[in-house]
Amino acid sequence: MKLTSTRIDKTPEIMIVPMIDIIFFLLVFFMLSTLYMTDQKTIAINLPKAVTAQNDVVKSLQVTVAKDGQIYLGADKMTLEELKSYVEKESKSGQLSMVLRADGEVDYSHFIGVLDEMKKCGIKKISLAAKS
Repeated sequence: MKLTSTRIDKTPEIMIVPMIDIIFFLLVFFMLSTLYMTDQKTIAINLPKAVTAQNDVVKSLQVTVAKDGQIYLGADKMTLEELKSYVEKESKSGQLSMVLRADGEVDYSHFIGVLDEMKKCGIKKISLAAKS
């Protein structure tokens, strides 16, 4: 006569499919929650005015020096003097940053001249573009 044992002879199994479902649920939850973390929602109030208050909006300019030495602001062709006057006018309205792009065959002294003139106009943040 065989006596039944109170011990379980069966080994426990790990259910993979529910675990994958939970991982995907957590992934979606964290992806959606990070979208809402960037936007700060606060209550509406009337802020007081201050004479020394400043906006921290930084405008970025795309300046390109083509192979033939022509200078472009975005897609608009300009001379160096026109670019300087535009930058001086825009720098008075707020902070400027610039991405300076140049063709690989541009004369180095011409490129440095454009870079130097932009620094003289008061642009402190100038990035140089390169292909990765």
